[in-house]
Amino acid sequence: MELLKSILLGFNYFVGFYYFLLNSFYTLFLLVSFWAIIEYLRNLRFYNFQELKVYPQLPPVSIIIPVYNEKDVVLRTINSALSLDYPHIEVIIVNDGSTDETLGILIEKFQLKKLPFFIYRKRIETSKIKGVYRSQLYPNFLLVDKERGGKFDALNCGLHFAQNPYICTVDADSVLERDAFLRLGRKIIESDIPVVALGGVVRVLNGVKLEEGKVLAIELPKKSLPIFQIVEYIRGFLFGRLGWERLKGTFILSGAFSLFNKEALFKVGGFNGYTVTEDFEIIVRLHKYFRQKKEPYYIGFIPDPVCWTEVPETLSDLSKQRRRWHLGLLQTLWMYKNMFLNPKYGRIGCFVIPFYLLEALGAVVETLGYPVVFLSYFVGILNFEFLLLFLILALGYGVFLSVGGIFLEEMSFRRYPRWSQVFRLLLYGVLENFGYRQFNSLLRFQATFQFLFGYKKWEIVKKSGRLN
Repeated sequence: MELLKSILLGFNYFVGFYYFLLNSFYTLFLLVSFWAIIEYLRNLRFYNFQELKVYPQLPPVSIIIPVYNEKDVVLRTINSALSLDYPHIEVIIVNDGSTDETLGILIEKFQLKKLPFFIYRKRIETSKIKGVYRSQLYPNFLLVDKERGGKFDALNCGLHFAQNPYICTVDADSVLERDAFLRLGRKIIESDIPVVALGGVVRVLNGVKLEEGKVLAIELPKKSLPIFQIVEYIRGFLFGRLGWERLKGTFILSGAFSLFNKEALFKVGGFNGYTVTEDFEIIVRLHKYFRQKKEPYYIGFIPDPVCWTEVPETLSDLSKQRRRWHLGLLQTLWMYKNMFLNPKYGRIGCFVIPFYLLEALGAVVETLGYPVVFLSYFVGILNFEFLLLFLILALGYGVFLSVGGIFLEEMSFRRYPRWSQVFRLLLYGVLENFGYRQFNSLLRFQATFQFLFGYKKWEIVKKSGRLN
């Protein structure tokens, strides 16, 4: 019995230390992001993005949109891509063996004509291509129809047909803001080292009013689950990824909206299917490649180019998405374990990867921490002061971080301009720490077991196209 008490007491102290350490990092990111936002907005105050269009250094971009059974959502994504305010773009749709009416809808809508022959230089092995179509309405619109190979395979296929030096990967359920590429292009023009990859902000599309792929009005969705995700996305992008950007440790870019140097992707062998999060894995591989080559490179995040994406509206779909995200994180960290604390990879190996490993551990700590701490208190192992400290670190500080993220949003870009929207977001920023966050921890805990037992299946989330 005494041994069991000692083990429980030791675990409780470990949980308390874990939350203290993790929250210390989050506080650092919040402070760094606060000053970064101020500086960024100050620099943009008198900036005219329209002038960038005449700059010869502004690179042409190929947009690659992989689709698989996306008949309900893909039209709005394509319409937004074709209406971008950018001088040199091409849109490449890769139909990855859809079994619904996706291909037929696209052929009819964009008057696609199948090319009698096509020639391309194959640098990466992909599934068989069944046909290539060119739009008779839009000369910069191309569709590649191929056998099913997975998202990574579809992206690699699109790479071969991209004519431009930079490619942008966009999910089939996402909508780009018209000036998103101009804001990304500014960084490429101003950077004094080669830009390998760039990411922008991903926001929740649910509730947003659209017309022909363009954002007309930004409203909050009616359902609670998407609003919890809005708070989560604001916090994750505006002080999570922005904080890492300022610390020169960008490690994750969203596959829904990422810009890449095409030749850099070919150098590392393109995307692969070794993990269920090909967007995360490719960033780590790019870091590893260029640090091994000792070549200057830049992988970063910009806080104002925006891509709106549809998020799950049911617990079932949310569960599939979050388990996949965490499973992919663990798979990638394991795949690149030789970078862990390795000075050869600089701050990426010595600081960034250890942090993400620490954060991944949170799935176990938080899921087990709540029942163990409360049980220890009720059986008399812990006193009330320790229980109170745990609640402050686990719940109270979570509220502070959520509110801090919403505050950053309101002082910077104000995508939700009405006070009623802000108050509602603040309310959900508090409520998410009492159930929603714990549910996500449980999903990540499940994914940890999936990883340990070698589970590799991609759990598909269906998108309805209804944005209520």
